[in-house]
Amino acid sequence: MGVPRSRGATNELGPDEDSGGAPPGCSGDPGVPVGEEAVPGAPSDGSELLAALLDGMDAALCAFDAAGTVTHWNREAERVLGWSAEEAVGRSGFAGWAVRRADADEVRARLMSAMDAPGRQVHEFALLRKDGGRVLVRTQSAGVRGADGKPAGVYCAFSEVHAQIDLERAIALSEALLEDASWGVVLVDVDLRPTVVNAHAARALGGSRTALLGRPLGELVVQGVEELEAALHHVLADGAPSAPAELWVTLRTAEGERRRCWRSGFLRLASPLTEEPVPLGVGWLFQDVTAARLAEQEADRLRFRTSQLHRAARTASECEDPMEAATSLLDFALAGFADHVLVDLVAGERLVRTAATPFDAPGPCLLVAGGSIPARYAPGHPALQSVERTGTVRTSAGAGAAVSPAWAVERRWPRDAAHALCAVLRSRGRTLGVLTFLRAANRAAFERSDAAYAETVAARVAGAVDLARQLTRE
Repeated sequence: MGVPRSRGATNELGPDEDSGGAPPGCSGDPGVPVGEEAVPGAPSDGSELLAALLDGMDAALCAFDAAGTVTHWNREAERVLGWSAEEAVGRSGFAGWAVRRADADEVRARLMSAMDAPGRQVHEFALLRKDGGRVLVRTQSAGVRGADGKPAGVYCAFSEVHAQIDLERAIALSEALLEDASWGVVLVDVDLRPTVVNAHAARALGGSRTALLGRPLGELVVQGVEELEAALHHVLADGAPSAPAELWVTLRTAEGERRRCWRSGFLRLASPLTEEPVPLGVGWLFQDVTAARLAEQEADRLRFRTSQLHRAARTASECEDPMEAATSLLDFALAGFADHVLVDLVAGERLVRTAATPFDAPGPCLLVAGGSIPARYAPGHPALQSVERTGTVRTSAGAGAAVSPAWAVERRWPRDAAHALCAVLRSRGRTLGVLTFLRAANRAAFERSDAAYAETVAARVAGAVDLARQLTRE
């Protein structure tokens, strides 16, 4: 077989054979010069295109004719082994130059066996570099048939084993991440729409893996989508952040809305097939850390409240007037807990307002000027329920801007109140009154842990009120 000397093409390997009675030096086909042939068994009219294609391949490739002579050698093969196409094409096998002579026969036999075997064969060989070093390669070889259907040669694609292993590891890692990883993985395109969602992420987002594809993130995330999209845009423009970020989001699910905290990492995806990086999207990996963050918040809240109670006790111990001590306790208890506080004490069959914070503006808890004022509570009022039950009562008008001031006005509370917690004041087995904490609509409703804290404050205030009454009687 003979071809022109060029990268990815063949050299002239033997005497030309004239066909069809053509003059010496010419072939029977006037359009094809004698000695030019493309891939073994392939038509000869595309040799230049074939040479360009072979040189553009990422894999090292060589070819042998039926006699074992090297007919093709591309640029990647030159990079891996150091031998140029001019030096490689025309040699008989690898013996003595690309393989040690002791291994040459075995390597030749295993490569050429692909010519008669169906499909591809995979082998690993230690080849010689031009500088004398050795490199372990993994080959995939396949036979080539001629136009007559008979074996015409062998193609052999090879790459360094470590590069192949790196590729296989990368593929295995991506498949594992997108199948059964213990954290969510979402691939987002440049339009910020999910293109691949693993099983963990699908469960976290409240849908199936296929149903989530192509949907805008705003359809999945009720609150927090702006922060998430801003992070994705930043990654597309400037690359991945240096550290994970924690995002609080509210999800829309069949059971209702759920608020979650996701510890998220982002990776910009770019095509490896272009010289200039072309963004393909963003890889978003996240873990649900809601439980841990809520536990941390609760621990921080408990530490703060314990500290406030300690400071309140020290301040109250310096007050000569027990009622002044009670209002000092409430000033410390209000910080971070409520917006208003009311103190209604029992006077016969009714409650009278004894101390309160200002209705129209933030301020300290002060005793009512000029004496106590009867609290005109309607039957069924939460404060009256707390006294009747000798326990804590929580109530709420809802959250957000839709809360009407009429709800608070009807209950004789400040107009901005939307959430209330009433704790009974008891000392020495007697009910002394009720303590009412109020929050505005922009804050969350009182929870069970808030009730426990309010009861602790109420017990201390009740002790101070009881002492004040004893001193008054004396």
